[in-house]
Amino acid sequence: VQLQASGGGLVQAGGSLRLSCAASGSIFSRNVMGWYRQAPGKERELVAAITSGGVTNYADSVKGRFTISRDNAKNTVYLQMNSLKPEDTAVYYCAQPKDSFWFRNNYWGQGTQVTVSS
Repeated sequence: VQLQASGGGLVQAGGSLRLSCAASGSIFSRNVMGWYRQAPGKERELVAAITSGGVTNYADSVKGRFTISRDNAKNTVYLQMNSLKPEDTAVYYCAQPKDSFWFRNNYWGQGTQVTVSS
C-alpha cells in the first residue's frame, strides 16, 4: 500500500486548504481512510476519518471547519480545511488501517506541512 499526500502550504488564519491523498496497492473503496496531524512536541492525533460507506468522524477541535471526503474512482481521500487557525499548524498524514481495528496499525503517507500564520 502506498499513500501519497499533497496540498499543504502556508496560509493566513481564516484561510482554507485542501489536502489530497492518493492511494494504491489495495481495494481503496473497501477501506476506511483517515487524516492525522502532528504538531511540534505533541502526539499524532486523528482529526478525521471516513468509512467505506462514507460515514465521517471528526475530532472536536476541527468539527464544523474540516470536511473529509473520498473519490473512489480516483482512489483519493481529501481533507478540506476551512477557517484555519494557528493551532492547526502541523504535519498532516493520511492513514489507512492495516486490519479491521479502528486505526490500531496503519499504513502512512509521507506527511504534508500545513502552517497557519496569525
